Amino acid sequence: MEDQKTRDMTQTNAYSEILRFVFPEGLLQYFDVVKVVNTPIPLEKQLGVEVADLDIYLEEKDEFRYAEAGHKYRPNGFYESSKVRDFPLRDRRTTLIIKRRRWVDETTGKSVGNKYELTAEGTRHSLEFAAFLKEAFGQIPDISIFS
Repeated sequence: MEDQKTRDMTQTNAYSEILRFVFPEGLLQYFDVVKVVNTPIPLEKQLGVEVADLDIYLEEKDEFRYAEAGHKYRPNGFYESSKVRDFPLRDRRTTLIIKRRRWVDETTGKSVGNKYELTAEGTRHSLEFAAFLKEAFGQIPDISIFS
């Protein structure tokens, strides 16, 4: 007979497995989901099947991966958040709002951070979403999604 702890762990693993398919590959290895906001789109502003904007806020885990030997680093807040358009989820336009950490290299005094390839070159679309758009339309449409 399963106890509650085993059931909770099984459910957590199932949720984690589903999220691997929802988010761009590897994203959850370095970022945690901290907030999700679902904002309905007024009927008069709906352009297609999308009825809401889904904003998913992600915050980088506290791990600097490019430390140089002999250097000391201290946390120094976050860079400004980046918005990345991703595949719609159900009938919601999906935007990933990604907050990367910043550190100070106390040896050099420089601000440093981890680097990620999150968007297709020249776009604000996730790599996979941009590839899909290019294949479907022959180009990546500029839909001016962010102001």
